[in-house]
Amino acid sequence: MIPTLEFGRTGHQSTRVIFGAAALSAVSQAEADRTMDLVLEHGINHIDVAASYGEAEDRLAPWLKDHRGDVFLATKTGEREFQPAYDQIRRSLERMSVDQIDLIQLHNLAEEDEWEVALGAGGALEAAVRARAEGLVRFIGVTGHGLGIADMHKRSLARFDFDSVLLPYNYPLMQNPQYAADFETLVTLCLERNVAIQTIKAITKAPWGDRPQDAATWYEPVRDQGAIDQTVSWVLGRPDVFLNTVGDIHILPMVLDAAERFASRPSDQEMHDLVDQWQLEPLFV
Repeated sequence: MIPTLEFGRTGHQSTRVIFGAAALSAVSQAEADRTMDLVLEHGINHIDVAASYGEAEDRLAPWLKDHRGDVFLATKTGEREFQPAYDQIRRSLERMSVDQIDLIQLHNLAEEDEWEVALGAGGALEAAVRARAEGLVRFIGVTGHGLGIADMHKRSLARFDFDSVLLPYNYPLMQNPQYAADFETLVTLCLERNVAIQTIKAITKAPWGDRPQDAATWYEPVRDQGAIDQTVSWVLGRPDVFLNTVGDIHILPMVLDAAERFASRPSDQEMHDLVDQWQLEPLFV
């Protein structure tokens, strides 16, 4: 059984593994339905999607018709100005055929100029706050990628009392001293404020580089079950974070199986050996 953890101050006991619905971006409805059956089979009760994830919101709609009350539903807006962001939030509700979203997140808020617009007067944050006041959403979070995102999230939390953050976290990335230091400072701040911490890119092998992209992820994922077991266990071995799953429906079952078997965190030596064996590389440099 996959353990649960209170999702920050929301009061929701979310499974520590959150279904990353980016995996539904470019699949058929039948494939999406089978994937959601698998998600339900593993007891996952938290879904994370985004307006920009292709057809994912549309693919969720039939399943949500029968299971909306079973899950904490999060989506994201990548718009930076008020009206486009507000319109996109409403469009997400329509696409998923729901009356309310549990969490709206400002998506990939990593660049300085976009940050200033989104969190300034007439920005996307004001749209999220209005949507919350109108009952369209319940909570507001922020997400992002890159080596500077932990520090940027700290700045975001200084500007607004976000309910959640989302950012990359895996063993190779945490060997970067600056990123690791920023990540730890962010975690300390989040725990003090009861802000939920979501992590992504758990099973990253390396950037694609010149290799053929034969998975639906924008990075090359680990695809050996034993290696996935270790990378997933390393993330889940940190008790204060959530793991958002891989964006490929064919690799997803391996991640869920690994989470079901999680018992303890691999040692640093075991992870070092894994890096050498599978030539794991940081996604961001």
